[in-house]
Amino acid sequence: MPNKSKPCASADEIAEIASRGQDVSRFFTNRFTVVRPVRRVNVDLTQGMLRELDERAARLNVSRQAVIKTLLRQALDQPGRTRRQRAG
Repeated sequence: MPNKSKPCASADEIAEIASRGQDVSRFFTNRFTVVRPVRRVNVDLTQGMLRELDERAARLNVSRQAVIKTLLRQALDQPGRTRRQRAG
């Protein structure tokens, strides 16, 4: 059986087709990823930590926020953390 992929069209083209009352379902896979809501938090950091974060962000050509999220995720994923360590 041939592998049929969904046709490519820009969002504007799909909107135009839909505005004419035509079926646009062929452009969608009906597969999606649920994105959990994001909560904003404030964190106080020393000037030195900010400088280090900014240097790393510049070196990686990403935002400071991306560096913080990546480092935090790595720390949380470290093996060997006990339940008590996570709570404290």
